[in-house]
Amino acid sequence: MNRAFAIKLGTIAFLILILMLALSMIGDLIEERQAQREYVIQDIARSSSYNQKITGPLLVVPYKKKIRNWQINSKTHERIAVESEIDGRLYFLPEKFVLNGTVLTELRTRGIYEANLYHANSKISGHFELPENLGIEDHVEHYQFDAPYLAMGISDIRGIGNALKLNINGETISFKPGSLVSLLGSGVHAPLKAIDNAEPRTLAFEFDLKLQGTGQLDVTPVGRESEVILKSDWPHPSFVGEYLPAKHEITDNGFSAHWSTSYFSTNMKEALNECTSELRCDSFRSRHFGVNLINPVDQYLKSERAIKYALLFIALTFAGFFLFEVLKSMAVHPVQYGLVGLALAFFYMLLLSLSEHIGFTLAYLLSSTACVSLIGFYVSFVLGSFVRGGGFAAGLTALYAMLFALLNSEDYALLMGSILLFGLLGVVMVLTRKLDWYSVGATNQSA
Repeated sequence: MNRAFAIKLGTIAFLILILMLALSMIGDLIEERQAQREYVIQDIARSSSYNQKITGPLLVVPYKKKIRNWQINSKTHERIAVESEIDGRLYFLPEKFVLNGTVLTELRTRGIYEANLYHANSKISGHFELPENLGIEDHVEHYQFDAPYLAMGISDIRGIGNALKLNINGETISFKPGSLVSLLGSGVHAPLKAIDNAEPRTLAFEFDLKLQGTGQLDVTPVGRESEVILKSDWPHPSFVGEYLPAKHEITDNGFSAHWSTSYFSTNMKEALNECTSELRCDSFRSRHFGVNLINPVDQYLKSERAIKYALLFIALTFAGFFLFEVLKSMAVHPVQYGLVGLALAFFYMLLLSLSEHIGFTLAYLLSSTACVSLIGFYVSFVLGSFVRGGGFAAGLTALYAMLFALLNSEDYALLMGSILLFGLLGVVMVLTRKLDWYSVGATNQSA
């Protein structure tokens, strides 16, 4: 290989490097636009309500306990008993917890960006089983129990859309702001009447909850047996959390999902005890499940994935020029390589800007058509033939079609990409099987 030909190959490699730097700037622009969209979505949520997480209800029984401490009299050195009181709380999880909800979605727009809001109308019911003396076995006479209350954790109380009324054992009680339980965070509580602790009791509860949120709805399965049923008009759910639905159905008109858990699978009682006695609440707070109402058409994610194949596109296009040079003894100037490479780079800029307004699929079609048409027209003059230019454009069209298939098939992207590269390598090897590579430099130099 002579010096002039080596310099040309080096120049082409340098052009590829420059184009990759330009593409990295386009990649940074994609991230910037994506961050701007997330900021707008959060700003919409800030004005309405964020993701919602429902935790509870818990039955809380405050108490005062008399304790006796022994002290030494400094004068007589005798032991004397000193009584004092400490405050505490007993926490009870429901024996049965049921949430039956309908989630209706609403798109809020701000400029070119959209946020997916929902309105969840839920009926929450179940019952508590209180043991004799509230489970206290020793010296129950030392305890003085105050009036209990029902605490409900709601992560963003701005989303509450109705006047909450608790029906407990046939009695209606209004909820009040604040959960009064730190492990639940923000929420509401309903003060109850003092209960007779001498005998076991059952407290059946029921209330309606209308809740607005953005994007995701989570539920904590607090019951010994928990059952959550959600129905929605959103056809693209993503089930999240530590427990998947026992059964679900997704159609073009929406979805339905049914979760069912027990103490054996959630171990909520132990998690609650760790939180209240040892202040280790991560385990309790992590036990939740729910649904994320995702938008399946994420133009930024697909544009980001598309630009990862940019090096492949540029390398294959330049390889096509190189094959024309060595097989047809033609000379293609590095400037011509560079102009075609810029056209390939501008495809991603067009794709990003158009997809924000007309959707990714149509933007991809228009961007790739414009890019192929421009390159095909230009290459026809570079290669001195409209037939060769048309063949080059046809090959580029096939590459764009393959890229679109890769972007829409995450599970088979690696397989399809491997087959594509292997097939292209085979084509190059077949076309150059009789080529005398030692004469390539001299041939191109004379041309």
